[in-house]
Amino acid sequence: MDDDAPPLTPAIPAATLVIFRETDGGKPELLMVERAKAMAFAGGALVFPGGRVDPGDHALAAVLGAPDDETAARIAAIRETIEEAGLPIGLSPMPSPAAFEALRAALHAGTALGEALAAADTDLDLAALAYFARWRPAHAHARIFDTRFYLARLPANAPAPRVDATENVRLFWATATQVLADADAGRATIIFPTRRNLERLARFADVDAAIADARAHPIRTVTPWTEIRDGVEHLCIPDDLGYPITSEPMTEAVRG
Repeated sequence: MDDDAPPLTPAIPAATLVIFRETDGGKPELLMVERAKAMAFAGGALVFPGGRVDPGDHALAAVLGAPDDETAARIAAIRETIEEAGLPIGLSPMPSPAAFEALRAALHAGTALGEALAAADTDLDLAALAYFARWRPAHAHARIFDTRFYLARLPANAPAPRVDATENVRLFWATATQVLADADAGRATIIFPTRRNLERLARFADVDAAIADARAHPIRTVTPWTEIRDGVEHLCIPDDLGYPITSEPMTEAVRG
């Protein structure tokens, strides 16, 4: 991008969690969430669980002795997954079903995460999340999110996920390839960052392979740009961050 380009407008810090569920002999399935059509950002689209990094996430990061943005983002990814999908990812020890239900209800009622964790007799296991990518679009939109993507495996004794029925209307497990096929057939909507990450994730046989790939590539903020290629305007991303497809015609790209 041009070094003389104007500075980017402020973005909302966010975090999202890609949860892998192993299958018998096949590609792993990922948890996808369908956004309510009325939502201002990515309405009706399929996304991974996640949301904004709140001041409370930063406050808890400071209590843990790591008052940095990346720690706060990990905390937000865990909290949002509990709230949105009802899954105890990144908790140790695993709370009992009743304790976890109380924890989720407390978060929905506005209780601070640290307090809710203490009541459930559990704590955060931030190392259960592997940093995968960071995306920060720059197009003209009412809301721009600076989103960190994390990978995690579904614990063996985790409960079935349940949608929160507020911002989201449906959740389901599917392979990355299946989600891409549904989008290509017009049965689903996925925005540009989700598509690029699904294409990257579709190459892996398990979560360990995905984590190894993440560690083999630098984490650099991806800010897509437009350029003309063969006479067609494309939306582009860097070609050295592990993504198998790094451009898409603007007429086909879906932006949030």
